[in-house]
Amino acid sequence: MKPEDLILTIPALMIAVILHEVAHGYVAYKMGDPTPKAAGRLTLNPIPHIDLLGTIILPGLLMLVGSPIVFGWAKPVPINPYNFKDLKKGMFLTSIAGVAMNFSLAVLFGMLNRLLRAVVYSVPEEVATFLIIPLMIFTTKVVLINLVLGLFNAIPIPPLDGSKALMSLLSYKYWEMFYRFEQYGFLIITVLLFTGVLQSIILPPLVFLYNLILN
Repeated sequence: MKPEDLILTIPALMIAVILHEVAHGYVAYKMGDPTPKAAGRLTLNPIPHIDLLGTIILPGLLMLVGSPIVFGWAKPVPINPYNFKDLKKGMFLTSIAGVAMNFSLAVLFGMLNRLLRAVVYSVPEEVATFLIIPLMIFTTKVVLINLVLGLFNAIPIPPLDGSKALMSLLSYKYWEMFYRFEQYGFLIITVLLFTGVLQSIILPPLVFLYNLILN
């Protein structure tokens, strides 16, 4: 990856993963759980959200090997669902909040990209070269990374958000099964990632949504 791509990709990734976790924490707080606020995780300050593996090491490795898909995660926001005023509703809304945030950011930055494309030829060449075009590239990266993160987390494999949203729709007697399965989740995700299965799951909807938003 070229240095200029790195400069644009890192802040795009930080926007995606940090706002993803802030969304989880904010919705949990609004549903009655004070844990995220007490832990200082309702802030946009990136430092409390940085996870060494998910925010730095994994995205760095993916960028170094030239992966077409770059993703990661921030430090999970601590949540105690038993503080929710409505356990099932709180669990569902909190679980989908991060994915909803990522898709919302993709749409928002896609609209900004369209606006920039509309004005790029109506400004002086210097402004276009040094401001508008870099911003256009940055917005496409934000769209792509947020779509990847949103689709990835929507997969119903514990501990991803999709599994918790699915769990919240089921009877409580199945919740323990999900919690027991969670310890194997990252192993399964890792195997799917390095065998290319995960990419094949994400790629078709990713291409469709990316083209829909930007074109």
